[in-house]
Amino acid sequence: MKIKYLGHSCFQLFSENQSIVIDPYSDGSVPGLAPLRVKTNAVYCSHQHADHNGVDCVEFDGEDSDFERTQIASWHDDQQGALRGPNTIQIFECDRQRVAHLGDLGCALDDEQRAQLADLDVLLIPVGGYYTISGAQAAQIVSDLKPKSVIPMHYKGTDFGYDVLSTEEEFLAPFASAQKLESDEIDVADAKGVIVLSFNHQSE
Repeated sequence: MKIKYLGHSCFQLFSENQSIVIDPYSDGSVPGLAPLRVKTNAVYCSHQHADHNGVDCVEFDGEDSDFERTQIASWHDDQQGALRGPNTIQIFECDRQRVAHLGDLGCALDDEQRAQLADLDVLLIPVGGYYTISGAQAAQIVSDLKPKSVIPMHYKGTDFGYDVLSTEEEFLAPFASAQKLESDEIDVADAKGVIVLSFNHQSE
């Protein structure tokens, strides 16, 4: 399996012959990001906010996805959804590899959720705070789950993202061996530790 970062919380996962897209952002929903246009077999959204449910920006090729999906109910805030509603954690499995996308998780994980998220090859986790868990909270989740690899998402860069978000640096602080790659794509088999991917949908 390969993972491509498309910006914000959007990723494309590739098997040998197919792909899926997770949490595509709608046009104009994320400052600094150019319109997203991508072709895939299936799209999955963690919740229905515009920066995560831009299904109209995705073209489907008509084939069924060969990824297995597990959904875990969670919350977009720390008040059981009273502020921002529900959030769905999603685990995708293909070729005996497990990748979890936490969506806009805004609260701590309970014991049952942690058990379901055991033995991950890659964890895709929000780290920017305000709308989601903070970088420090995300680092604690990584410490608890111990995935093989971690890719941060939903944070602010120098010329993209929401002003109220933090950068990825708070999250990265405890991880001395974290890598920042120039590439937007990585093979799951090669992914180890904390990895910050670049992406190619930045507007000029």
